[in-house]
Amino acid sequence: MVGAVSAAPSPDPHVVCHLDRLLAARGMTLVELSEQVGVTVVNLSVLKNNRAKAIRFSTLVAICEALGCEVGELLEVTTEEAEPGAHGTED
Repeated sequence: MVGAVSAAPSPDPHVVCHLDRLLAARGMTLVELSEQVGVTVVNLSVLKNNRAKAIRFSTLVAICEALGCEVGELLEVTTEEAEPGAHGTED
């Protein structure tokens, strides 16, 4: 195999949560969101910091209603690696 080039494998797809961006844009805190949606601050923090493994549809709907956003504004599927120092990275 002459001239074969092996490319580095791309990272696996993963979900990134933009809760911090949406909260900031609306001038809202996690505590306020927690009170509106009935989810603990701890669980919202896990979601915000991209450490959540799952989310109930009812919770997702409640968060989107409270923030006045669509699911695609809150969650994004990407294969890009997190930037150094970005929230949710643990090296």
